[in-house]
Amino acid sequence: MTTAIIIFVGGFVGFVVIVALICIAIYNGLVALRNRYKNAFAQIDVQLKRRYDLIPNLVETAKGYMKHEKETLEAVIQARNMASKAAEKAVANPGDPSAMRGLASAEGQLGGAMGRLFALAESYPDLKANENMLNIQEELTSTENKVAFSRQGYNDAVTAYNTKREQFPAVLLAGMFGFGSAELFEIEVEKEREAPQVKF
Repeated sequence: MTTAIIIFVGGFVGFVVIVALICIAIYNGLVALRNRYKNAFAQIDVQLKRRYDLIPNLVETAKGYMKHEKETLEAVIQARNMASKAAEKAVANPGDPSAMRGLASAEGQLGGAMGRLFALAESYPDLKANENMLNIQEELTSTENKVAFSRQGYNDAVTAYNTKREQFPAVLLAGMFGFGSAELFEIEVEKEREAPQVKF
C-alpha cells in the first residue's frame, strides 16, 4: 500500500512540475512577444518624431511663398501637434487599443493636412524650386518610407503576440497574468491610408 501512495504522490508531483513548467514557458513566451511589439513601436516612434521635427521646417519654408494660405499652414501645424500628443500616449503603452486608435486617427488627419499643403504648393513655382523645400521633401519621403516599414514590423509583432495569447493553452493564462490584446496600427479611412505625396 505504501508503494502505491509513493507512486501516486510521485505522479502528482510530476504532474504539478510539468504544469508549472508549461505555465512558465507560456508566460515567458508572452513576455517576449509583448516586448517585441513594444520594441517595434519604438522604431515607429523614432520615425514619427523625425517627421514631426521636419514639418515645422516645411511650414516655415512654405510660409514665405504661400502668404495667402495661412489657414492651410496653421492646419498642418495643428494636425502635427495633435499627432505628436497622440504618439506620446501610444509610447506610454504601445498596443493599448484606445491609444493606438487615437494615434491612427491623428496620423490620418496629419496626412490629410499635409496632402492639402502639397496640393497648394503646386501653385507656387518658386516654392517648388526652393532648395530648402527640395531637401525637406527628400527627407520627408525617406521618413514616410521608414514609417511604413516600421508600421509593418509593428503590426507583424502585434499579430504574433495576439495569436499566441489567443491560442490554447495560453488563452487560459493570458488574462490571469494581465496580457491583454494589443491593437494594430492601422489608418481607418481609406483616403487617409495614402502617404502624403511630397513630390513637386
